[in-house]
Amino acid sequence: MPRAHKRKGRAPKKSRHTGQDAQAHRAAQGGTELAEEPSSSSSVLEDIPRSSSAAVSGTPPPRPSSPPSTSTTSGRVPDTRPHEGDDSQGEEEQQPPSSGVTPSADRSHSDALATKVDLLEQFLLYKYKMKQPIMKADMLMVVNTKCPHLFAEILQGASRSIEALFAVEVKEINSTCQSYDLVSKLKLPNNGRVRPGRGLPKTGLLMTLLGVIFMKGNRATEEDVWKFLNTMRIYAGRKHFIYGEPRKLITKDLVRLQYLEYRRLPDTDPARYEFLWGPKAHAETSKMKVLEFVAKARDTVPTAFPSQYEEALRDQEERARVGTAATPGATARARLRSCTCPAASSLLLKSKDICYPEENLSHHDRSCL
Repeated sequence: MPRAHKRKGRAPKKSRHTGQDAQAHRAAQGGTELAEEPSSSSSVLEDIPRSSSAAVSGTPPPRPSSPPSTSTTSGRVPDTRPHEGDDSQGEEEQQPPSSGVTPSADRSHSDALATKVDLLEQFLLYKYKMKQPIMKADMLMVVNTKCPHLFAEILQGASRSIEALFAVEVKEINSTCQSYDLVSKLKLPNNGRVRPGRGLPKTGLLMTLLGVIFMKGNRATEEDVWKFLNTMRIYAGRKHFIYGEPRKLITKDLVRLQYLEYRRLPDTDPARYEFLWGPKAHAETSKMKVLEFVAKARDTVPTAFPSQYEEALRDQEERARVGTAATPGATARARLRSCTCPAASSLLLKSKDICYPEENLSHHDRSCL
């Protein structure tokens, strides 16, 4: 009995450590500013989403049997969002007297809702990390609510936070058994984990790096990249609790997977290097999507970065032109479909993957084309 009591007394220490990690990473999100140099294409990037350490401990988040306390516990980050009733005395007096809702009760409700969102976020990340199925019934137990619209609001809040930090989306993968999963926005191996086994997604770090490169004029020196990563408490040669050894992940794994290019700068002694987007990054995402990721982390909109937004629009237009020009076969197949002759029907079945020489076609077949 005394031993069990002692073990209980030791548990908060671990929770505080995890909470402090989360607090440090979240604080890094808003602690620096993104300054844009109008006269230079290499603007200084100082604020792209930093990764959260929520649910990275080896123990699952708690499942409360009663509604969570409104106070912040275990070192979790306190809710700092504005709540109704905080603005002015005049607005409080405009509330209908019959509503029976006092400002303090409204704040208490908002705090309780934020706590439930935080609990669900931890739970989802833990399930992802451990490669365990995410069931709606389990989520309802975590947030301790049977109200459908309230659960939807809590799930939406947790999903937004996870997406902004890790670049993964919470998706329902089986509506029959109501199971969910966290799906990486890029096609990184092992659903964003990069390496085999369990772990948290690396997609957020990759999107962050793509954002740094884009905001620095589509190329970023290695010094600039590590200077920025250091603000996230990610250091070369020091094992990170989410990313492992970051230098290997960035300069080896992501380069090998063709999401980044790592080039030596010419005429440098000692050698200096720079990062660029790799072919897979260009294929699987776009400048606009990366800019949206950056803007969402800043709680703003892409147009807040005018020069980058204009470049992202041009990139979208160019992609649309290339996409249209790259599908000439679609026009030929459409013309075949409009023809009712048997030869055209036969060709239509074959034309998807095989191109037949025109000399092998009859005169009527050629006229159909």
